[in-house]
Amino acid sequence: MSRILIADDQALLRASLRALVNGYDGCEVVGEAENGAQAVHLAADLSPDLVVMDVRMPVLDGIEATRRITAADPAVRVLILTTFDLDEYVYEGILAGASGFLLKDSPPADLVKAIEVIRGGEALLTPAATRRLITEFVRGRKAKGHLTPTPETALNTLTSREREVLTLVARGLSNTEIGTELFVSMSTVKTHMSSLLAKLGARDRAQLVIRAYESGMVRAG
Repeated sequence: MSRILIADDQALLRASLRALVNGYDGCEVVGEAENGAQAVHLAADLSPDLVVMDVRMPVLDGIEATRRITAADPAVRVLILTTFDLDEYVYEGILAGASGFLLKDSPPADLVKAIEVIRGGEALLTPAATRRLITEFVRGRKAKGHLTPTPETALNTLTSREREVLTLVARGLSNTEIGTELFVSMSTVKTHMSSLLAKLGARDRAQLVIRAYESGMVRAG
């Protein structure tokens, strides 16, 4: 049973999300927060598996709340809810440790799918909108000089196969698709993924994608 914490300042939306999540087999809403500070407190108290996090909330915004929650417990996954698919706050949320994002006006089935993806250890990066967001903001932040590139020494430690895997991750391929593309087993893909996370200091798949763009291994566009 996956334990879900919902954080949103709109009571009606929280109620809708609660009904949807509780109606999904294998998931249970264990708490609700109406602001970021409360979300941080409840996450520490309830130890949820996943936090469905609104970006804009009073007292403490969803980005800082995400940063504090994932820093305190790296096992907690965060799914960010946003109104706009090209929202810089979403990009910042991924940097803060979120595993993906979903538009608030998405069909209910998309939320269920997002929960399944993140519960399975993947990042919600397959949708074109997510890849577009990362592409646009990496490009914009590079132009403004706001990026902190992945150290060249870290990139130099990657094997040629790990570079291939990282490129495919950045393209949005799942582990299964990467295995098919490279003709290797799922266990081999997972081994490469673990090595990439360690070598590049990334928390999860979402941050690996950012590392790939920031390093220039994958071009934005």
